[in-house]
Amino acid sequence: MLFEGGFSFSNFLADVFTVFMFVLWFWLFVTVASDLFPRHDVSGLGKAAWVIFLVVFPYLGIFIYLVSQGRGMAQRNAQRAEHAREQLRHVIGYSVADEIEKLNRLKTAGAISEEEYGRLRARAVQ
Repeated sequence: MLFEGGFSFSNFLADVFTVFMFVLWFWLFVTVASDLFPRHDVSGLGKAAWVIFLVVFPYLGIFIYLVSQGRGMAQRNAQRAEHAREQLRHVIGYSVADEIEKLNRLKTAGAISEEEYGRLRARAVQ
C-alpha cells in the first residue's frame, strides 16, 4: 500500500493514479528510447546523457525530449514505416504492374466497377 491508514476509497484512488502515472512514464520512456537509440545524428555520449536525464528527471526529461524532438520523431516514424512497407513489398514480390493487370482482369470480368477500378488503381500507383 502506498498510504497508511488501511484501505479506503481515497487511498485506492491514489494507488490507482500512482500506478497509472508509472505506466504512462514507462510507455513514454520506451517510445523515446525507441526513437533515440536508432538515431545516427546523436552520438553515443549524447544518447547516454539523454538516458541519464530521462531516468533522473523522469517526466521533465520525457517532456523536454518530446517538445524538442517531436517533429523529428514523427518524420523518423514515417520513414521507418515507409521503409518497412517497401521491404514487405520486396519480400512478397509486389509489383504495381501486376496489381494493375489484376485490376484490369477484375474490371473486364465485371467484378468491379469503373469507379472502383480508378480508385484501386490510384491506390496501387501510390
